[in-house]
Amino acid sequence: MTQRTVLITGCSSGIGYDAAHGLRDAGWRVFASCRKASDCERLRGEGFDSPQIDYTDTNSIAAGLADVLAATGGTLDALYNNGAFACPGAVEDLPRGGLESIFQTNLFGVHDLTCRVIPVMRAQGHGRIVNCSSVLGLVGYKWRGAYVATKFALEGLTDVLRLEMRDTPIKVILLEPGPIASRIRENAIPHFERWFTPETSARAAQYPDLTKRLYEGGEDKFQLPASAVTAKLRHALEHPKPKARYYITVPTYLAAIMRRVLPVWAQDALISRN
Repeated sequence: MTQRTVLITGCSSGIGYDAAHGLRDAGWRVFASCRKASDCERLRGEGFDSPQIDYTDTNSIAAGLADVLAATGGTLDALYNNGAFACPGAVEDLPRGGLESIFQTNLFGVHDLTCRVIPVMRAQGHGRIVNCSSVLGLVGYKWRGAYVATKFALEGLTDVLRLEMRDTPIKVILLEPGPIASRIRENAIPHFERWFTPETSARAAQYPDLTKRLYEGGEDKFQLPASAVTAKLRHALEHPKPKARYYITVPTYLAAIMRRVLPVWAQDALISRN
């Protein structure tokens, strides 16, 4: 049997790193891409094919995918769009450049890579595209406006792509993790420092609560290891009839239920308490 192949983005740490190891252990040939050349080199040292793909760089996307297809003879069984970052801060303080920056990575780059992969999957007669969304693609949360906006947009774009692919052999799937052990908090700090100036904000008195969580972290009783996402990813890639959505962690299940049964005012009240 020919070894199945998957391209994963954002593999330097966290969810992507665990997915790369988990799928390789399950027999997949994994192309574990990263944004930085140093991270790609580290993963190559661990035995992975690791093309460099930066979602903000069209040339990088094209070259990275070309490297994958050259290695496989022009085929690719699955794409897992995992790469993303957060940019916490109040919406009223978020400059246009900050919003454009996070959309470049969390949505536009994902869309670019996906559209380049679809013709490959059409030609070979099969394929799976899995996009990593979030519980914050289901409900909003204070101080997370930029990230929420990208994940809401990703949900909508993925839903429509799934509908449009119904007449093809390509399956399109969403993963929706809640709190997962990863470096997303630490990786958000440079983006916060670049785009926000709390001391000049009308909400200056409220920022210390955000910055304490951002710089120091804290326990989350609902947090799961990245392997919880990998387990759902394997089902999405290997089951003959994958689900359209995979909820991961208790908060995601609760958010999905809340959206279906509660009026908006009740949702707002409940979310604002946390």
